Amino acid sequence: MNESLDERSYVAFDGDRLVARGTAAATMEALETLAGNDAQILIFADATSEIVEWQRLAWLAREDGAPSERRGPGRPRLGVVAREVTLLPRHWEWLAQQPGGASVALRKLVDQARHANEEADHKRQARDRAYRLMSALAGDRPGYEEALRALYAGDRLKFQAEIADWPADIRTYVASRAAAAF
Repeated sequence: MNESLDERSYVAFDGDRLVARGTAAATMEALETLAGNDAQILIFADATSEIVEWQRLAWLAREDGAPSERRGPGRPRLGVVAREVTLLPRHWEWLAQQPGGASVALRKLVDQARHANEEADHKRQARDRAYRLMSALAGDRPGYEEALRALYAGDRLKFQAEIADWPADIRTYVASRAAAAF
């Protein structure tokens, strides 16, 4: 079930055709040949199926070739993010009694919940990816609403039947993003 999606891969469609796929730099290079040819380009982040603006892709393409930033001596960056959490007093009291304090206890609880819900989370994320693509690429196509209903009902056969008449590139890519939802 665990679907491996490259965080740095992009997909571009010109109308019904998939015209580019790869890193930001490779996708941008492929798209430059289409610019100005009355193209109707939609670019998606492969991992999330979110639409990416041309300017953002161009910036990411420049970053692909840039050397990585070298850090000086000292502690490595841990990626810790401080945010506000609102809890009832009884929750704070319980957290204060835990070994390592509130932060350690909350991290453990979150990790346990993530592990316990991993399969359901992957299915939900796959449905969300497929929904974003379908809305952008096929929202006006026959069978769109029924395909969405089948996607959210977990009915793979109905979903495949509803998208069967869509253009090949759209059908194939949407099906690949939806596969983990079933």
